Amino acid sequence: MTTTAAPPTTTANPDLAAFLAAHPGRDWDRDGLRLHYLDEGDGPPVVMLHGNPSWSFLYRTLAEAVSPTRRVIVPDHIGCGFSDKPDDSRYVYTLESRVDDLERLLDHLGVREDISLVVHDWGGMIGTAFAARHPGRIAKLVVMNTAGFHMPRDKKFPWALHVCRDTPAGAWAVRGLNAFVRGTAWIGCKNQRMPKRLRDAYSAPYGNWAERIAIHRFVQDIPLKPGDRAYDLVTATQDRLPLLADVPMFIAWGMKDFVFDEPFLREWQRRFPRAEVHRFPNAGHYVLEDEAATLVPMIRDFLNRPSEPPADGRG
Repeated sequence: MTTTAAPPTTTANPDLAAFLAAHPGRDWDRDGLRLHYLDEGDGPPVVMLHGNPSWSFLYRTLAEAVSPTRRVIVPDHIGCGFSDKPDDSRYVYTLESRVDDLERLLDHLGVREDISLVVHDWGGMIGTAFAARHPGRIAKLVVMNTAGFHMPRDKKFPWALHVCRDTPAGAWAVRGLNAFVRGTAWIGCKNQRMPKRLRDAYSAPYGNWAERIAIHRFVQDIPLKPGDRAYDLVTATQDRLPLLADVPMFIAWGMKDFVFDEPFLREWQRRFPRAEVHRFPNAGHYVLEDEAATLVPMIRDFLNRPSEPPADGRG
């Protein structure tokens, strides 16, 4: 069975209504499944990848700021946003599937070079795996509270994620109570609590048990040890990260994120010592919401900045 969640024609939520009116999006047929995405503006492509439990709504302000000078592509991963939400018989909810989806979508759109990636949460692992697979296609990287490698040794796996990942109670909380979507929106902003209308907009595509399948599968796919389904792909990706050493990187980090916290940021800096790093001491996981007024212009300017040649003169 496939659960569809096409964008509604009307909604009482003003933020969601404004987003849908301004960004109706398009659909791509992924082997009989509808993958919804935004494709706006002209110029060098910027691909924005959301994580879990968000969707393309996360990038609404940034997309509007960047699209006057860039082509902006923002997919809703299968099972997320207004893409189809198939059961496990129709789609394999793994990191490998996500990377393949991204590769096929961009090939379908003719986007094969000079790609800037903007990534957050699971979007970081998806985007980094794609970039490591195709380093010559990547122009710039914008990284926000995410990973592109295995969990740092000095990071302990959060108890709340363990419950959601590994226990029957976690399935009930994530899919029955919608606690993962609602909870992340509730704690994701630290400067100021995310308003209820925004929390409702983030939750809108995830209205019932069936529509929350990807939310749970993302958590279950977190690779912690050899044998986990995504483990080998993450290993292969982090082994190829040196191929991206010359790609200009902008890191924006909400320092009050309890999952992607300081150990993850240190690991990004260790692997990419030339990255431009901006810490936001009072921001949480949804740093793009918490610091939109400051961060959106910074990212826009970074993307529009001419790239400098690599230090050794190659280019």
